[in-house]
Amino acid sequence: MENTYFPNINDIRVAADTIKNVSAVTPLGHNLRYSKLFDATVLLKREDLQQVRSYKIRGAYNKISSLSTVQAQKGVVCASAGNHAQGVALSCKLLQIQGTIYMPTPTPNQKVEQVKMFGEAYIEIKLVGDTFDDAYAASIIECEQLGKTFIHPFNDKKVIEGQATVGLEILQQTNALIDYVFLPVGGGGLASGVSSVFKVLSPQTKIIGVEPEGAPSMSVSIKNKKNTTIDHIEKFVDGAAVKRVGDLNFDICKANLHDMITVPEGKVCQTILDLYNKDAIVAEPAGALSLAALDYYADAIKGKTVVCLVSGSNNDITRTAEIKERALLYNNLKHYFIVTFPQRAGALKEFVVDILGPNDDITHFEYTKKTNRENGAAVVGIELKAAEDLEPLVARMKQRNFYGDYLNDTPDLFRFLV
Repeated sequence: MENTYFPNINDIRVAADTIKNVSAVTPLGHNLRYSKLFDATVLLKREDLQQVRSYKIRGAYNKISSLSTVQAQKGVVCASAGNHAQGVALSCKLLQIQGTIYMPTPTPNQKVEQVKMFGEAYIEIKLVGDTFDDAYAASIIECEQLGKTFIHPFNDKKVIEGQATVGLEILQQTNALIDYVFLPVGGGGLASGVSSVFKVLSPQTKIIGVEPEGAPSMSVSIKNKKNTTIDHIEKFVDGAAVKRVGDLNFDICKANLHDMITVPEGKVCQTILDLYNKDAIVAEPAGALSLAALDYYADAIKGKTVVCLVSGSNNDITRTAEIKERALLYNNLKHYFIVTFPQRAGALKEFVVDILGPNDDITHFEYTKKTNRENGAAVVGIELKAAEDLEPLVARMKQRNFYGDYLNDTPDLFRFLV
């Protein structure tokens, strides 16, 4: 039987009243740089400034506060290694309800400590398995055995209504006619909620969903006209990388979204760096998705009023090196080669002086000298100042017989380097 649930605007207004003392009314601010870049009025909805540094507190609190007395006494359970866990933890503390949060064993300690800080004595963290799926399976077993309520991160009516309050706030914060809203899409809770608000209160606004290229679950599902599970996903944009979107969310997004687009992970990384260096905004990968998508709509949004949702700022500083690396690769500024060095004195000097360009920089070098061979191979990473410097570099390497192979296009080898 086909699902027919669509969020009711009155229920969303009730949710807004429920969370008003818990969720901050985050700023909707004009961004000068993006507005100038796209010749548009670009407004940023800063959900990264919530106490838990993401919009997830809205849905979690709205859901948990709706529980019956019996449900509340039995407690709640969730599975999450990220923002949803923090939203549930803070909600449990504020509502004085005991919660159990399952997280995969490899979850960084920083995230575990954040969840503990928000939940204090009202939550118990259980590290289970190697993946989110392992933690999720364990959380469902506890719910079934002990009669606890599972707090789903997106496929839940009360969660959707909570996330939808972002849409109400946007419309209350500006009198301007909003032409486009760009939203990150993971499981679809935010997009289904916000799009439902605009469909009723601002139907002329086009809602654009944005997914990471490596986890296009909603895009594939809408194309297939049925909710589709993806076998393998790229997990880098962890706040928006799910194998299957919610069934409730799929039905709503299929009906409400004007378009679904995907953005390469490397482009997301460049956006994160630009937001930090040029706007002093710390965005997690999912938080940068909406802004990373603007290039794809550059012509359509010219002269228009555009809202981009910065969904969260829970970015682990230990990921900075990887973010920079992925951005360089996306911009064709970082390249890995197998270089064949003749086993003679001066070969390395020849490579550095005569083959590398004046602005090229060696950032990675692994060399193993082979015995009884004319050539010794090395894996060399080179950072360029301009993408067009690549072709002349390769030509010089080949001319002097230093060229062995190009690794950027060899995924099985390349994954060991990045």
